[in-house]
Amino acid sequence: MSDRVAAVTKASSPSIEPITFAWSWRGTPVPVAYEVSGAAGAEPILMLPAMSTVSTRDELRALAHHLEHRRCIITDWPGFGDTARPRLDYDRALCRGFLEELVAHLQGGVGRRSFPVVACGHAAAYAIDLEARQPGTFTRLVLIAPTWRGPLPTMMSGRRPVQDRIRRLIHAPVIGELLYRLNVSRPVVRMMYRRHVFADPAFLTDDLLADRMRLTRQSGARFASACFVTGALDPFDDRAAFLTAARRVQRPILMLYGPDTPPKSRAEMEALAALPGIESRRLGQGTLGMAEELAGELAPLIDGFLSGTGPDFSGHNAHGTL
Repeated sequence: MSDRVAAVTKASSPSIEPITFAWSWRGTPVPVAYEVSGAAGAEPILMLPAMSTVSTRDELRALAHHLEHRRCIITDWPGFGDTARPRLDYDRALCRGFLEELVAHLQGGVGRRSFPVVACGHAAAYAIDLEARQPGTFTRLVLIAPTWRGPLPTMMSGRRPVQDRIRRLIHAPVIGELLYRLNVSRPVVRMMYRRHVFADPAFLTDDLLADRMRLTRQSGARFASACFVTGALDPFDDRAAFLTAARRVQRPILMLYGPDTPPKSRAEMEALAALPGIESRRLGQGTLGMAEELAGELAPLIDGFLSGTGPDFSGHNAHGTL
């Protein structure tokens, strides 16, 4: 079964339990959707999709399908996916607060103080951040194509005042919606996927593109998207802070990435991979969307790491190419 067929199968499976986390931020209700699938009674895994203009928990359904003998909990992020999208200043504090409260909510629901996390893109950096600040939150961390810096700060090699001005402009009524629509037109989104998200252009089918375009047209979609693109959701200020937090994590970490990753993002992943105690694997292909595109290849590595039975998953620093 292909990953795309697996995702479709999982999406329509009656074994998926959709749940709404009735979360709020500073008095504003922001209900967030998450879903539970897999074997009842198995150890839960929290799965966090990457943040992006088209971020959705759907990206991880194929991976959850391949890990169906485990109990997979996949969440959206506030302002993304199928969640409410109120006009807020989405920022680091909001994302930190959400993840902390979601984990506390799940701890009560599953009856466990800690459990593994599989996190992609910026979500991986937030998982590192939480574990560094609250040791023992996670038992093991799987980081897939981890990033900590948004698109514009990456392009401009750092934070610039113009990024804040762009964010305020996109948040503005009328003109902001117009600018946002121009930047998430179908050709622009298709180009983004083919340049940065999927290594194989054929993976982006017309149906998949149509589904992701639907996300960009939801009411309020521009608010969190603009904050991500301009760096307001970056969990760290610089590489040094990112690596310092990673060094503080005492739990086992597996980092997975691909050679097709944009050079600046790949440099950050390789800096993380070079830290003592980090297990890393570079696949033969893959870029920022590899969790969705290469779910079938990633699942055995993740399963082995979580079980402690994979190759070289012995707690020592190890790097490899697959």
